Amino acid sequence: MGRTRTYEWEDPSISAAAVGRASGLDLLRGMVAGRLPAPPITATLDFTLDEVDEGRAVFSMTPGEEHYNPIGSVHGGVYATLLDSAAGCAVQSTLPPGMGYTSLDLNVKFLKRITADTGRVWAIGTIVSRGRQTALAEAQLVDADDRLLAHATSSCMLFPVPASAT
Repeated sequence: MGRTRTYEWEDPSISAAAVGRASGLDLLRGMVAGRLPAPPITATLDFTLDEVDEGRAVFSMTPGEEHYNPIGSVHGGVYATLLDSAAGCAVQSTLPPGMGYTSLDLNVKFLKRITADTGRVWAIGTIVSRGRQTALAEAQLVDADDRLLAHATSSCMLFPVPASAT
């Protein structure tokens, strides 16, 4: 018998419109507080932005079999999505109003297998360096025992986003 999973998300244009008006930190804090909707990918994979501070962002999720690849463990794309989100939001948390970013690359090292038995995992992103046009961030994926499951680095391009663009 097949399994099903349903989920809902809110209009992503609401948060996107705030990028031109709010600092990155204010935008992300608005999501943590529920004043702004989280991006739909968080509902798709069932993960949350738990905390954010300048230069740091923490996401978490409890992996389930809906995240599995054909060999019975969490798909590497799920790892990558968590790490990309944490690293990218660490960069975003440093941006002033009217600035946006996009990932230029993501280099992931998968260190340990994750299954539904692993329990909750956290992706902790931190800024390494930020210039006017690019930023470098890293993220670690850890379990409840603080074991390193995966590591990533990400280069991001920074660009102006006018308030009227969204």
